[in-house]
Amino acid sequence: MAPPFLPYGRQTIEDDDVAAVAAALRADFLTTGPTVEAFETAFKAKVGAEHAIAVSNGTATLHLAMLALGVGEGEVCIAPSVTFLATANCARYVGAEVVFADVDPNTGLMTPDTLAEALSRVGDRRVRAVLPVHLRGDVCDLPALKAMASAAGAVLVEDAPHALGSTATFGNVEHPVGDGAFSAFASFSFHPVKTLATGEGGMLTTNDGTLAARARSLRGHGMVRPPGAEPWVYEMPELGFNYRIPDVLCALGISQLAKLDRFVERRRTLAARYAELLAPLSPLVTLAATPDHSNPALHLLTVLIDFGAAMTTRGAVVDALKARGVGSQVHYIPVHRQPYYVNRQGLADLPGADAWYRRCLTLPLYPTMDDGDVDRVVEALAEALGV
Repeated sequence: MAPPFLPYGRQTIEDDDVAAVAAALRADFLTTGPTVEAFETAFKAKVGAEHAIAVSNGTATLHLAMLALGVGEGEVCIAPSVTFLATANCARYVGAEVVFADVDPNTGLMTPDTLAEALSRVGDRRVRAVLPVHLRGDVCDLPALKAMASAAGAVLVEDAPHALGSTATFGNVEHPVGDGAFSAFASFSFHPVKTLATGEGGMLTTNDGTLAARARSLRGHGMVRPPGAEPWVYEMPELGFNYRIPDVLCALGISQLAKLDRFVERRRTLAARYAELLAPLSPLVTLAATPDHSNPALHLLTVLIDFGAAMTTRGAVVDALKARGVGSQVHYIPVHRQPYYVNRQGLADLPGADAWYRRCLTLPLYPTMDDGDVDRVVEALAEALGV
């Protein structure tokens, strides 16, 4: 019998997760109940932030961040081109324009140099937010990016759905991603392939109480309860959205959060085995680089492949891996090349992003893999490349 197919990522759902969801289904509140606040409380304690706002999905977190910051028409947000669409789209949702930053071709991350180059293309427009993406779980150089953003009159919004459980050391101080030390907001996603899964869901963290209160209001249609008013009275001083997350999903999130350290440790162990087994394939195949300051949780295991030197194509390798029961994915098609943005602003020259895209391939990584699965993936990759 053929071994089971290995997708590039998948959720880890255990019996206690199922029991937590079942208990929530039997409780009085399926949504807007106490489990939402309990999830927020546990999450902010885990990452070291003062406030956490749970919402319906990761894209909603970014949209709420833009709304809470008051980003609007005629203003600019800077986002790396190597990311999921939502990082850039959140700026467009509120009428702002996007200037795409290039990335380091070996890490896929925005750097101080690529941010400086992007800032040089802003012109006389006002920059409101810089959105570094912690790709794969590797952490950007937050102190340097914050200093540059501040000098331009902007704030950082960390797009961190890959980085729950990641830490970074700056100035001999270790910072969990999401602790708010360098950013106005950090954004997380709980999509099934992420380190923590709720099905759909997301979380914003911040140390700014005013921003937190505004994000909470905007999450629920912009409604607020005036001080001293009757209990049924509400007002809507500004337009908001229904970005609430159900108690059922928060119950799953609380259960998953209790296992985060175990999940992260297993991912790191598997990644170390990948590093050992992939070493003989260098320089044809190399792991994506990790900055010295970063200790990633490793949401994704991405390799960089010289397909030309292997005299093959990425499509052929993907097909060959699939035939051997191994899934793969590409993270990501550079957003500056998407038709919407090309039609809107022309095609930016971002050689680092293009170099990353030409070589990147994501291989299976999730906690329920065993060591032999890594061996099987690397063997299949070597066969697919003919080495």
